[in-house]
Amino acid sequence: MTVTIYGIHNCDTMKKAFAWLDANGVAYAFHDYRVDGIGKDDISRWCQAAGWEKVLNKGSRTFRALPAEARENLDEASAIALMAGEPTMIKRPVLDIGDAVEIGFKPDRYAALFGR
Repeated sequence: MTVTIYGIHNCDTMKKAFAWLDANGVAYAFHDYRVDGIGKDDISRWCQAAGWEKVLNKGSRTFRALPAEARENLDEASAIALMAGEPTMIKRPVLDIGDAVEIGFKPDRYAALFGR
C-alpha cells in the first residue's frame, strides 16, 4: 500500500498525524505542498472522494483574508482554483492511500483505515 500524506511540515495537526503514523509503523511519503506545490488534478481527485466543502479549509487565515466576493457563491471549480492558487487553504493533512482519501486527522479514522 502506498501512503502519501500531504500538507505543510510545520503544522501542529500534521505533527500529530506524523506521530500517529510513526507510532503505528505506517510507512509514508510526505508531500509539502507549500514547498513542492500541488496540481489541480490531485485537488480534484480529493474533492471527488471527500467533497470540496471538506477539502477547502474555510477557517484558514488565507481563506478568511480573501475579499468577500471571492468567498461567496463558491462551487467546486472555483474552490479548486482557490486551493491550487494557494494550497494553505487545503485542510490538513490529506492522507492518500490510493483507494481512499482522508481529510484532516482523527486517530480513530486512521486506525480504521489501517486496521489498527
